[in-house]
Amino acid sequence: MSDRRRVVVTGIGFRSPIGNSLKAMKESLQHNRGGIRIMPEWETIDHLHTKVAGTCDDIDEKSIPRNYRRSMGRVSLMAAIVSGEAIADSGLSEDEIGSPSCGVSFGSTAGSARTMEDFLIKVFNNKSLKGMQAATYLQFMSHTCAANVAMMYHTKGPVIASCTACVSGSQGVGFGYEAIKEGRSLIMLAGGAEEMHFIDAGIFDILLATSTKYNDRPDLTPRPFDAGRDGLVVGEGAACLVLEEYEHAKARGAHIYSEIIGYGTNCDGSHLTNPSAEGMAGAMRIALKDAGLSAQDIGHVNAHATATIVGDLAEATATHAVFGTAVPVSALKGFTGHTLGACGALESIETILMMNEHFIAASKNLEQPDPQLPPLNHVMGAARDARFTVGMNNNFAFGGINTSLIFRTV
Repeated sequence: MSDRRRVVVTGIGFRSPIGNSLKAMKESLQHNRGGIRIMPEWETIDHLHTKVAGTCDDIDEKSIPRNYRRSMGRVSLMAAIVSGEAIADSGLSEDEIGSPSCGVSFGSTAGSARTMEDFLIKVFNNKSLKGMQAATYLQFMSHTCAANVAMMYHTKGPVIASCTACVSGSQGVGFGYEAIKEGRSLIMLAGGAEEMHFIDAGIFDILLATSTKYNDRPDLTPRPFDAGRDGLVVGEGAACLVLEEYEHAKARGAHIYSEIIGYGTNCDGSHLTNPSAEGMAGAMRIALKDAGLSAQDIGHVNAHATATIVGDLAEATATHAVFGTAVPVSALKGFTGHTLGACGALESIETILMMNEHFIAASKNLEQPDPQLPPLNHVMGAARDARFTVGMNNNFAFGGINTSLIFRTV
């Protein structure tokens, strides 16, 4: 391990339902302020049973020059905006970003659903391609975030597009980490994004996986690991972490938020939608092995915890198998909802924030842990003052795809 290249986080930018700055995010997490709201615009969607979601403010589309904006839907606009903010935060120059030493590793569940809806309605209703713009496809192609970020900032290194549902963001960070660790790049713009569209809620609605009991009380849902949970709430967001080789960052005097020291990803290999506790635990153990750590070295686990019946059961079983009840566990989707392709990157930032600011957020809306789940050391009620130097962030997705990232203070 001693001869491998170290990877650090030197820039952060994001949009989330609980704020767009580290200060705002910290205040939300410490004061139990969530970002879930009622969605009156969904009232016209027949047979859509969930009516709440987490949305983002301050998406200034015109901050992106028009010549770049033509190929961007909302999801890639968000990705481009947060990437620009993360680059500015890192202090890296345009020449450094626009060099063969800088790459992009960015994911989303899909491209822009809003653009795709508009395009397909016109095509299928009219049975004609008349008036269709060539750039429209670029807005909803599966790798629209990675490609548009690369074009916008003129990166010339590797481009990795993780389109792996709910681990798109965490794989974006993980693959970026691996690219630097293995010497393929010095700098990576890594993260994930997701725009709000009713189809995302609708897909989970059809699967009977959405929250519907709290449509008139959005602040009480979702309820990860809680006995009263009734499903997930979708959210939107975007996050970019500038990853950099440690010696390169140190030589230029960069501010270092954290070091990534472990990454694990695997596949259950058993079922597309029913998660496997064994597979989840396996990803955590791979990350621990990569970091050269034992379970006892982890100071906090940031759980994926979507508040679905089967998902929370598998995850609690896996987390208990690896950690028992020794390590504090938070499940933060009660604040933001499930931001899908963005959640792995956003929750990585939350892990870094809590580690640097010496607190652990409580699992919002977790009031009575489900007695049917294996016991965990849940952080409940209020945020807890805590100093920890190593934190784990876990995310899991359809397709049986699991990820685990480990961060350490520098």
